[in-house]
Amino acid sequence: MSSDLLEALSTLEKEKGISKDVIIEAIEAALISAYKRNFHQAQNVRIDFNQDIGSIRVFARKDVVEEVNDPRLEISIDKAKDMNPNYEIGDVIEIEVTPKDFGRIAAQTAKQVVTQRVREAERGIVYSEFIDREEDIMTGIVQRHDHRFIYVNLGRVEALLPASEQMPNEKYHQNDRIKVYITKVEKTTKGPQVMVSRTHPGLLKRLFELEVPEIYDGTVEIKSIAREAGDRSKIAVYADDPGVDPVGSCVGQKGQRVQAIVNELKGEKIDIVHWSEDPVEYVANALSPSKVIHVDVNEEEKTTTVIVPDYQLSLAIGKRGQNARLAAKLTGWKIDIKSESEAKDSGLYPFTDVDITEENEEEF
Repeated sequence: MSSDLLEALSTLEKEKGISKDVIIEAIEAALISAYKRNFHQAQNVRIDFNQDIGSIRVFARKDVVEEVNDPRLEISIDKAKDMNPNYEIGDVIEIEVTPKDFGRIAAQTAKQVVTQRVREAERGIVYSEFIDREEDIMTGIVQRHDHRFIYVNLGRVEALLPASEQMPNEKYHQNDRIKVYITKVEKTTKGPQVMVSRTHPGLLKRLFELEVPEIYDGTVEIKSIAREAGDRSKIAVYADDPGVDPVGSCVGQKGQRVQAIVNELKGEKIDIVHWSEDPVEYVANALSPSKVIHVDVNEEEKTTTVIVPDYQLSLAIGKRGQNARLAAKLTGWKIDIKSESEAKDSGLYPFTDVDITEENEEEF
């Protein structure tokens, strides 16, 4: 081995971020394998790799014994004492057995093993990088697709976007730049496998963190998200500071903040509502954009009966029940919606309450 190898190892360490010690360990393992294979030796050997001058020597390690049963692994006490009078039974002697043409043969055999170790080390670095990005958002470039996945280039790895995690209102084309949510990172024999999503509620949360500084710094908190990807989402926000308007912070001046998220999600409608500890207020807010007359709460069964004006009934329920469904998912409460007329016929109305819905929600 020459000084060129040591220089190459240093370059690999700088460019690939792989420790030189990892590569040297791989070389030593490869050289032991090469020696045993090419010289038909089965003894226990050690490789001495001198990093200062790039030299390599092979030493056979033999146990000192009274009677030799396997000369490849053992040496008699008499022969050992001829070499050094201080040797005793149980000691281990190292005898240099470096063949003359070992360097050439070893280099050929070691190349494949070293390459494999370098590849494994690189995969480990990539895995460590991406395991820390689980439940995070990244921008990638669409590379290709088949019937199972969209393949998204995230730089050092090609992520998989399954069909079930693709938004139904989107078409993906080669070289499209898209933001994806990393759902899972796994080690495989072919390297780290990164699974991503465009439908996960976490994507919406991360997008708001990117667009709304008050969410990123914790002034405004996202309490809950309900999402039907590509169609409509509801997000409940809260600010501990009464001087901060959480809904207004998310909307931004002239709706710029939320509009950027709507554009990224290809027109997905987003309802932003105030979160409240009071289930009456929270459920009423969650049914935005519908107005609510009254909310009756059953704490034990975690159900609510909501009364809305007759002309607001279809709006409260939503197309194919979507608004009510998302509100129930957002709040965690079962919601039974009744019109004002139906409530009167059932004897549930009138109430002394006034319209409890405040102007504290926005729809985009």
